[in-house]
Amino acid sequence: MNRLNGYDFEDLEIGMHATFAKTVTEADIVLFAAASGDNNAVHINEEFARTTQFKGRIAHGMLSASVISAAIAGRLPGPGTVYLGQNLRFKAPVRPGDTVQATVTVKELSTEKKRVTLTTICTVEGKVVIDGDAIVMPTSRQARQAAP
Repeated sequence: MNRLNGYDFEDLEIGMHATFAKTVTEADIVLFAAASGDNNAVHINEEFARTTQFKGRIAHGMLSASVISAAIAGRLPGPGTVYLGQNLRFKAPVRPGDTVQATVTVKELSTEKKRVTLTTICTVEGKVVIDGDAIVMPTSRQARQAAP
């Protein structure tokens, strides 16, 4: 573990996993729209959203996917990890009030570059809403010991 209680690359093993869950609130959606500039009516206008295939408002996909980032930064590999890439497939909508649970699992370890490939899955009440994979660079004891 590193001094921030994150896993160093050398601590990781294929199959290790961690979860993080968050309930998406009305405030989250409004604040995400403001921060991102994504004011799509399907996210912020209930009357319009009722006329869509979703039959009501849905959370921004990237807001829902951000729970993956929380799982990576806070749980596995944890503090100090740098995100390098993420592939996402959106499978089902997330609605205000839904609790999104992200699970990250170590899929591959690249020893040469100290990179980790994680499978990333988000569920709401057991139903997959997002799946994909991420490439991250965790902290490394080896790199710290080699530093001047």
